[in-house]
Amino acid sequence: MTRQDLIQKWLIYALGLVPVWLLDAYIFPRFPLFGVSPMLLPAAAAAVAVLEGAQAGTGFGLAVGLLWELAYPGGFGGLVLFMALAGMLIGTVSQLVLSQSAIGCLVCSGAVFLALDGLRIFRGLINNTANVSSMLEVAVPEVLLSLVWTLPIWLLFRFIFNRVGGDKLA
Repeated sequence: MTRQDLIQKWLIYALGLVPVWLLDAYIFPRFPLFGVSPMLLPAAAAAVAVLEGAQAGTGFGLAVGLLWELAYPGGFGGLVLFMALAGMLIGTVSQLVLSQSAIGCLVCSGAVFLALDGLRIFRGLINNTANVSSMLEVAVPEVLLSLVWTLPIWLLFRFIFNRVGGDKLA
């Protein structure tokens, strides 16, 4: 695969991320369901990592984490590293244990959602922001709603992968 093919491939993946980000940043926060809005960016990183593998998952996770940190207030930079590590782990697990399937994407996305909300709950406990039960009242619906939206995100990135993924442009 030439350098031009690689650039074209990742630009198309980035264009696929734009509607996911617009939904995540501008549409769902205005219309929360059960008082929460889903996390779509981790599902996008998980979908690409499942489809493309560990190395590409790390790079795409890094880009998603950077977008997440720069586009949303209150970041401290940790999401860049977390999403890169998540992409690497998801890509490795999907290559060695799971298949490139929607079920594998759901499992991996669920793990990322649980880890993110677990870290938020841990941070809330350390800062003495709220008690565990009130944080779980937010975290559980958020994870479930995010898992519901994982399938459409999987279908979007699966469509992109079928067109330009792997070595298809070569």
